[in-house]
Amino acid sequence: MTDLFAPMDFVRGPAMKNRIMLAPLTNLQSHVDGRMSDDEFRWLTMRATGGFGLTMTCAAHVQRIGQGFPGQMGVWSDDHLEGLTRLAAKIRAEGSLSAVQLHHAGMRSPAEIIGEAPVCPSDNDEFKARGLTAAEVEQLTEDFIAAAVRSEKAGFDGVELHGAHGYVLCQFLSPEINRRDDQWGGSLQNRARIITDIIAGVRARCRPDFTLGLRLSPERFGVQLAEIRELAQTLMSGGALDYIDMSLWDVRKEPVEPDFQGRSLMSYFTELDRGQTRLGVAGKIMSGDDARWALEHGADFVLVGRGAILHHDWPKKVAADPHFTPLSLPVPAAHLRAEGLGPAFVQYMSTWKGFVAAEEPEVVG
Repeated sequence: MTDLFAPMDFVRGPAMKNRIMLAPLTNLQSHVDGRMSDDEFRWLTMRATGGFGLTMTCAAHVQRIGQGFPGQMGVWSDDHLEGLTRLAAKIRAEGSLSAVQLHHAGMRSPAEIIGEAPVCPSDNDEFKARGLTAAEVEQLTEDFIAAAVRSEKAGFDGVELHGAHGYVLCQFLSPEINRRDDQWGGSLQNRARIITDIIAGVRARCRPDFTLGLRLSPERFGVQLAEIRELAQTLMSGGALDYIDMSLWDVRKEPVEPDFQGRSLMSYFTELDRGQTRLGVAGKIMSGDDARWALEHGADFVLVGRGAILHHDWPKKVAADPHFTPLSLPVPAAHLRAEGLGPAFVQYMSTWKGFVAAEEPEVVG
């Protein structure tokens, strides 16, 4: 199926009305304690209004000490339920599915934010992180599951586990970072155990039609393409996931590992026997042509990030013009504000080289 606007069903939960998912995007807009802010609410609900088949939150941390950046949304306390419930209801009212991305930064949690040394599968000198005890790994597993239960209670259609980009679940997968010698270290099966245990726990404790996805990085961050490919195949064959979201940086790129070059990184995952598990891809999908290319080359759906920052109604614009391409960069801050980005998000985007145009100083007199 290569029609971007054909519905897509999952094994569990309602179908997406199209093949376009809002990528989970760091935006620094929540309150200090992780509660939903009006800016965060507006940013996300405008994307639901704009036609995304599924609207996903930014990475939401499942433990207080798992916070990865300022202004991060939290899902580790019932104090967060009020804002999450308000958000889920509005996304549904706008005709989009909803998902919370569940996250823990692990060794990448800044000590100045969490007030203590960050944690990691093993001691890590570079990040001054301490290795988790066995009891703490079990608690971390439980807190991911509890966050999924909390998201369900708030009214979300599902959750995505953030197993990519060098955060804690990705740290467990990395044979470079994870040097444990217990049931969470050594073999790929052991290093993936925390992920498979979380998946099993969510399936056991959330309703049968609760949608569950997993984001993976196939390279960088100490992971190996062959292993991530093997894990993706195992999880697809297992049938407990509704979708896997591959974060590729660029859907057309070749792998960085020399032994795998000569074809696209994406092709190593589109060729897998996915059964009923859906495969989504993210990475420089800016135009309608980019999105269709990904579907034509085997993906089930696409995740749009920067295009969605630039245009809250990116799906509607592509529906009206199949060759739609977003505004060229840099763009004025005023444009981003009009597209629903709050001050903290605009400031964050100004740190991306070439994204936000320098504002002209006001002429006085």
